[in-house]
Amino acid sequence: MPELPEVEITRRGLAAHLIGLAVADVVIRDPRLRWPIPENLPVLLRGQTIRALKRRGKYLLVEFDYGTLILHLGMSGSLRILPANTLPEKHDHFDLVLDNGTLVRLRDPRRFGAVLWHGGDVHAHPLLATLGPEPLPDKFGEDGFDARYLHQATRGRSIAIKQCIMDNHIVVGVGNI
Repeated sequence: MPELPEVEITRRGLAAHLIGLAVADVVIRDPRLRWPIPENLPVLLRGQTIRALKRRGKYLLVEFDYGTLILHLGMSGSLRILPANTLPEKHDHFDLVLDNGTLVRLRDPRRFGAVLWHGGDVHAHPLLATLGPEPLPDKFGEDGFDARYLHQATRGRSIAIKQCIMDNHIVVGVGNI
């Protein structure tokens, strides 16, 4: 599974290519990911402009004027920026076709990834609402993650520290690696 630093690198790399562009089309080849891709996603996204690309834990958040596309890479997923006429391969499940002649393609051989939509405050989405604070330096302290927080969060627990800090309710994004 991509770890939090890889997801952040993916976010930074994609942001430079996506922000300010409009969605020309959405192609769903196989909606059967971890959770089904919403059938109405093409109608919701066509014509909308990407306003920001953010991250919460290991979720990528593509912000539009009227909602947020929530992406997760799962165990083996990747996002690629390609020319819009690039033919899909076997594990290419989802394309976000942009108005500049490129697309963002989700390739996920194991189909553990996610492509979801949330129309309101994305942080209220059930997958995001109970996540712990962010550990990365550019977010350090913003969500309350510091040595004092970690000390408090580990008190009264009898599990190994590795299991504790891998709990996304304690701190997001800490993986096995």
